[in-house]
Amino acid sequence: MTHRPLTLMAVHAHPDDEATGTGGVLARYAAEGIRTVLVTCTDGGCGDGPGGVKPGDPGHDPAAVALMRRQELQASCDVLKISDLEMLDYADSGMAGWPSNDAPGSFWQTPVQEGAARLAELMRHYRPDVVVTYDENGFYGHPDHIQAHRITMAALEMTTLSPKVYWTTMPRSMMRRFGEIMSEFGEDMPEPDPAEAAALAEIGLPDDEITTWVDTTAFSGQKFDALAAHASQGENIFFLRMGKERFGELMGMETFVRVQDTTGAATPENDLFAGLR
Repeated sequence: MTHRPLTLMAVHAHPDDEATGTGGVLARYAAEGIRTVLVTCTDGGCGDGPGGVKPGDPGHDPAAVALMRRQELQASCDVLKISDLEMLDYADSGMAGWPSNDAPGSFWQTPVQEGAARLAELMRHYRPDVVVTYDENGFYGHPDHIQAHRITMAALEMTTLSPKVYWTTMPRSMMRRFGEIMSEFGEDMPEPDPAEAAALAEIGLPDDEITTWVDTTAFSGQKFDALAAHASQGENIFFLRMGKERFGELMGMETFVRVQDTTGAATPENDLFAGLR
């Protein structure tokens, strides 16, 4: 039998998403000799342009932004020691409610089965033992995150593979801590309307519903540097304002919900590869 390294595949929506939710596990498992494959679904063209120019404003060139963000993504992959980067290069759909949601060729407008077929081919090629993506709400309702979830779950059904499958999440206790930290750093968040407040309250999960807690504290410096590699989006990356030490204290644990498993590994677990090695 040909020896094949254990493989982790993370399916994300935009350049920089790989660092925020999974930078720790990507760095940790790369250091442990596991093959790490990142699939980024969109080109990030709805991100900020040079000087912080916003999408739709004069001077914002989505193609130029996409090129810049691809270079930043490669730099982030280098920091995290990601083995393989695959880009599906769909057009960034922008935040929920933006006109770009409806643009022809945007990821949100792409038929799920089309995107899933492309991802299934990558799964057959890399044969991941573990697949990580978002939950059905894309963690916080972003259209491209929701679409990444949809194509990932559909792609798995198209293959004969049976990896462990995880959705990223965050314990509600940590969400409360984030609110405290943001206040500490002087972030004046506008009071959300009741509907928004209800939606925010649904982000993450009660601590006892989280199946997998992975300690990546030793790799929080790499995670910080990977986020910093996305310099063009720095205005939107609150975590960078904390500095490395505080960032490591807050972001050293990455949490997931296990939704598919054939190993029988007990939960809660502290390793995405529990039962596989």
